Formats: sequence, C-alpha cells, structure tokens
Amino acid sequence: MEKKVILIVDDDTSNLMELTHLLRPDYKVYAVKDGQAAIKNAGEYIPDVILLDVVMPDISGFEVLSELKKSDKTENIPVIFITGMKDSVNENEGYTLGAVDYIRKPFDSGIVKFKVNQHIEIAQLKKDLKNALEALEGK
Repeated sequence: MEKKVILIVDDDTSNLMELTHLLRPDYKVYAVKDGQAAIKNAGEYIPDVILLDVVMPDISGFEVLSELKKSDKTENIPVIFITGMKDSVNENEGYTLGAVDYIRKPFDSGIVKFKVNQHIEIAQLKKDLKNALEALEGK
C-alpha cells in the first residue's frame, strides 16, 4: 500500500525536523518553510493532510488556507494548524476558514500522530462516500 502524503509547513527548522522525523516512518513527508512554497507544493503533490504553522514571515497560515480553499485541486485537503497561540479568537478564525483541527506547540508526538491519522481516515471515508454516491447516481 502506498504511503499517504503529508505536507508540513513551518518557518522554524527545528519544528520541521521534529515533525518530519516523527511522521516519516508512516507517511511520505514534504516539508517547506514558507506560505508561498506551501501553496505551490500543495497544488503539486496534493497531500492527504497539511500541517500548517499559523505565524510565518511571508504570509500567515490563515492566508495560505484561504488560497488553498480557492483551488479545486486543494480545497478538500484537510489542514491542521500548528500554533503556539493560545487564544480562541485565532482558533475560531482558523476553523471559520476551513481548518479541521489545531495542534498546540510545544506539541506532543502522540497527539500529532493521532490527529494526522484521524484526519487521513476521515478524508478517505469522505472520498469513498463520494465515489459510492457517484456510482449509485451513474456518474
């Protein structure tokens, strides 16, 4: 079975390295350090899940998510924000824009693995359901 693809976006090299090291045994991992690269790579690789830092120097994670939602290729990719922010205003903004979850920094490796796996499973179930409905409708 082919490994699922994860795109990790964080301007902090140590976070990128830690998350890559954590997820690489189970997933094919791409890691980038800025929002523009995130948008480009998401369109190119169509990852199964994106782990996205909120605060980055070029464009914010919120802006990246907004751009991803504008494209037919990337609009349905589950995005999990990774953030050190603690306030619910930012969390609400992320959910409003379409994020599926949040992971707080410093992150717990067990929680990261669990949430990534859960959202990959949910996305796969959605795809399977859509395909089954289309088959029933004769598309």
